[in-house]
Amino acid sequence: MSLVINTIEKLKMNPNITKLEEAMIHSDQGSQYTHPLYIETIKKLKMVQSMSRKGNCLDNAPIESFFGHLKDDVDYQSCKSFEKLHWLIGEYVKYYNYKRQQWNLKKMTPVEYRNHLLSSA
Repeated sequence: MSLVINTIEKLKMNPNITKLEEAMIHSDQGSQYTHPLYIETIKKLKMVQSMSRKGNCLDNAPIESFFGHLKDDVDYQSCKSFEKLHWLIGEYVKYYNYKRQQWNLKKMTPVEYRNHLLSSA
């Protein structure tokens, strides 16, 4: 528990983080993340707790895939400020949704595939 709580405390004390209120923090259902102390700490910071459903590792699959690609494709470690990181991630999200074709989506971008499905309905 101390590792998890200390991590949240470091986040709270980070001068580069200006607002935690309404920020979403996602985890699995490990005992640390369902512990009353963790839940209370998150609530006090007015953060939103997000958690995978029990026994369903597929809940995380899309976001884990996205972050895997983000880490491979973007030089995020060169960012010297939160604003630069925020901008860089925003640019990557646009690229990922509008330009990056994906095998599992019939070689379409996510937006093209969504529109394809909507036109079929």
